[in-house]
Amino acid sequence: MDIENKTVWVIACGDGYRNFSKVCLDWDVVLCGRGSAGPYADNLPEYYTKNGCYRKFAKEVKDGDVVILRLGTSIILGVGIVVGEYGWSDLFWNIDGWDLQNYRRVRWLWSPENEGDGYFPHALNWGGIVHILKSDVVKDWLKSLTFTSAQLERPLEKLPEIESKKVTDEEIGKYLSENGVSSTYVETLLKELDELRHLVNWYDENKEWPTEYETVAYLVVPVLRALGWTHQKMAIEWNHIDIALFDHLPRQDENLAVVVEVKRKGHTCLYAQKQAEGYAQGKDHCKRLIVTDGLCYGTYLKTDDGSWKLCAYFYLPYLTDEHPIYGCKGAKEALKIMAMEWKDEAV
Repeated sequence: MDIENKTVWVIACGDGYRNFSKVCLDWDVVLCGRGSAGPYADNLPEYYTKNGCYRKFAKEVKDGDVVILRLGTSIILGVGIVVGEYGWSDLFWNIDGWDLQNYRRVRWLWSPENEGDGYFPHALNWGGIVHILKSDVVKDWLKSLTFTSAQLERPLEKLPEIESKKVTDEEIGKYLSENGVSSTYVETLLKELDELRHLVNWYDENKEWPTEYETVAYLVVPVLRALGWTHQKMAIEWNHIDIALFDHLPRQDENLAVVVEVKRKGHTCLYAQKQAEGYAQGKDHCKRLIVTDGLCYGTYLKTDDGSWKLCAYFYLPYLTDEHPIYGCKGAKEALKIMAMEWKDEAV
């Protein structure tokens, strides 16, 4: 790879609790948040930081520069070339709980999934979210990479101009009722959602957040109870599962219907999918996984080939009808999947 006379940028794709590299690679972008303030040039005071990461991302990164996608100080998850100018898109408004609307398009050329190891112990100095590569070891490695003209000239698809439709509580209630959830549960759920929003606002205003145990008790269990799960069919900390849901009693492996994995706010919930899958391993009756941090919810269904598919995702404070960034549905479908009365569906 020719890096002579080119600036090589190192840009983070997560932290110790999350990894959004797949979103970057799938959509040919590199992301920088928080982005809820709006486009950089229109909101300069909101984007001021001592290390100037937003200024670097929006103004100093240039078309044709090289980008390394890093996780921590040792792992490279992507190498590519910047294409075009800075942009801001609400398509990236919620990436597993993070608002990452600031983006640059990148033609990705290398990733470790199919092209080897990208591990360089402590070679990627922290230097902020966005910084220039200093490691000679990594520079030599970049120079050793070779790419075809087809890779170097691959056209990028235009990002879709999608605005996720916000759904009202009334629309959610109507959808659940039409899909077999009893009116009693629907009424209880809508009341609970309103109360939970007030609780979330209280946490934000007081700049604190519950422990994982408090998240289970105050945020997650109330939603599950409102969706029809009784105390008897809901076991907390059952065989290492945060919340185990049973559609029949007694509470035993062959009656386990749903594994719920709960993380504390600030910790990724979608990254917990593998952990939830492990708990469901060998329990053939379990067809659903729920991962959550109390605000974000991801719901997975088991496919015919035994793998798990993210079918719906929602963010409690702002419910939408779909979540295009993950190619899945939104709040209405997720709550239907979470309901006790859900019927097994082909995926």
